[in-house]
Amino acid sequence: MVPFVRYPEEIKRIKAILNNHNQLKAIPLLMMLEIPSNVFQMAAYAPLVDGFSIGSNDLTQFLLAVDRDGTFAHANDNLTEQNECVKHVLQSVVQTAKSYGKYIGICGQGPSDHPDFAHWLMDRGISSISLNPDTVIETWT
Repeated sequence: MVPFVRYPEEIKRIKAILNNHNQLKAIPLLMMLEIPSNVFQMAAYAPLVDGFSIGSNDLTQFLLAVDRDGTFAHANDNLTEQNECVKHVLQSVVQTAKSYGKYIGICGQGPSDHPDFAHWLMDRGISSISLNPDTVIETWT
């Protein structure tokens, strides 16, 4: 899983490195979607990777201009992954990945903190959701 990709050329260079070590076909190449430009360039990335994983903490931070420690988010419950703007982007990302036949998962705190958000993601067709171990049973019951 390649984090913080900014340009398709970065994925191409990583693929070349993997190919030089005979590893390109040995492991799936996934790309993190963490910065807004990733969302707008999915069509350029899709042919280059096997799938995507949404880094929802960072993506939310960058979309809503929230600091990493969540200082502003604690003051306003609307500055989380459940914000309508973020949900719109997440829905678009899932649909786009699915339209290219690509795996699309999510890692981040949101589904662990809000079981209803995990169910919202499932209803949109996300391939997988990472959860904190202590929230798995509560989320799926």
